[in-house]
Amino acid sequence: MAHVFSDRMIVAIDVGTTKICVLVAQKIGDDHMSIIGIGKAPSEGLKKGVVVNIGQTIHSIKLAVKEAELMSGCTISSAYVGISGSHIHSCNSQGAVPIKRGTVRAQDIDNALAAAKAFPVAQGQQILHVLPQYFVVDRQERVHDPIGMHGVRLEVVTHIITGSTSSVANLVSCCEQAGVTVRDIILEPLASAHAVLSPDEQELGAGILDIGGGTSDFAVYQHGTIRHTMVLPIAGTQFTRDLAIGLRTTIEDAERIKRDYAASDMSCVNKDLMIEIAQVQGSSRQQVTHDHLVMIVNARAYELLQFIKQDIDKFDICDYMASGLVLTGGGSLLRGIDTLAQEILDMPVRIGIPQITYDMPTSLKSPIYATAYGLLVYALNKGSLHTDNAHVPFVCRVVASMKSWVSDFF
Repeated sequence: MAHVFSDRMIVAIDVGTTKICVLVAQKIGDDHMSIIGIGKAPSEGLKKGVVVNIGQTIHSIKLAVKEAELMSGCTISSAYVGISGSHIHSCNSQGAVPIKRGTVRAQDIDNALAAAKAFPVAQGQQILHVLPQYFVVDRQERVHDPIGMHGVRLEVVTHIITGSTSSVANLVSCCEQAGVTVRDIILEPLASAHAVLSPDEQELGAGILDIGGGTSDFAVYQHGTIRHTMVLPIAGTQFTRDLAIGLRTTIEDAERIKRDYAASDMSCVNKDLMIEIAQVQGSSRQQVTHDHLVMIVNARAYELLQFIKQDIDKFDICDYMASGLVLTGGGSLLRGIDTLAQEILDMPVRIGIPQITYDMPTSLKSPIYATAYGLLVYALNKGSLHTDNAHVPFVCRVVASMKSWVSDFF
């Protein structure tokens, strides 16, 4: 019989385009946890990270939640949910306010952040996260935590992330109709970074590219805070469809071929390998060369990485990526994609698996689960803010909650 869900439990739901992943963790003290439940289900009803069929999405979430409940032995009632999609946009913004009492207080921080987000937002978009990059008091040196500093003027430079109001509301509605109350919604690149970037990489500067099923999420960190984000609608499903079209095979067989034989770098070609595949128009089979298969995947991977290079050049953020780029998500398992990325971007590239600091099943030590695990880490850190937050980066203490405005819809 399932136990009643308690405050000691943390649940994360990664609602992806190809899969729904639910992780259940039990808090041990205020800064540790042990993962006790895992639930997975094929994702139906989403396209490129956005809900397009409410009923199918609800059904998929219910299946994954049920599996996690059976494994953990508890009934899931609330969760932290990740969000992505091509509707996500970002920009940098500045704000400046007078310091009212001569020393910087929490209210001055709030006023500066409010000034930074006072800019026109596109119709149908809503500010989701306001992430401070640094503060300046009286035009002196940049600081990350100005509380208690003396001065007359406080400036802040922020990274602001916006998203479609309706897309977020649909996601929350699906979760709640599946019987799960949404405690908070977190942008998935932020969650993935919590999972795969080391503290040194977050401090010195590194990029993370999470190649999922429907979208690829790019983010850059430096000095423990986010500097840049971008979401691209090029990801695993595009690789599969390219193979299906290019080889004239079924979607199902294209997925199998991608998993078993695909590579994104031409140096991985096995010239002696012939692969048997199904023909889309009937039950007959055909054979294709490995180099033809790799050529198709290489073209899409090259396009994706060129978009990343253009973004890095456009916003001049290469200097923020001193530690290079970390690839994660299911798409990072494509053979040779790290080699291709290193060649195109001319920087160190590695495959990122969750940085395990908590008790975690071996089966989850894969880039596929980076986002879900990162959501748990985010939730645990957020919970620890209510006890001892002296060791937590200042940015984590002032990030605005997305759930606060989404809840207005219900």
